[in-house]
Amino acid sequence: MQSEQRAVRARICGTVQGVSYRVWTRGEAARLGLTGWVRNERDGSVTALIAGTDAAITAMIERLWQGPRGALVSKVEIEEAADEAPADFRIIV
Repeated sequence: MQSEQRAVRARICGTVQGVSYRVWTRGEAARLGLTGWVRNERDGSVTALIAGTDAAITAMIERLWQGPRGALVSKVEIEEAADEAPADFRIIV
């Protein structure tokens, strides 16, 4: 039986640009078998669309609070998303 798939949109705030947060996010997502994308926002935050099983998404949300070395995450906002994710996890501009 295949696990239920879902998607969420995450907005990560704090010191998350200039610390390789997007590259780190792509690597963590790949390790968890997630698909989607991540991008920098003009206001200094990072947004990610994360799609996969509930367990993998939950694990990824926990990791988003840590981020790579040099990141200082102050807030992670999560909302359910109806967006269709790509077949892989990519960095978009």
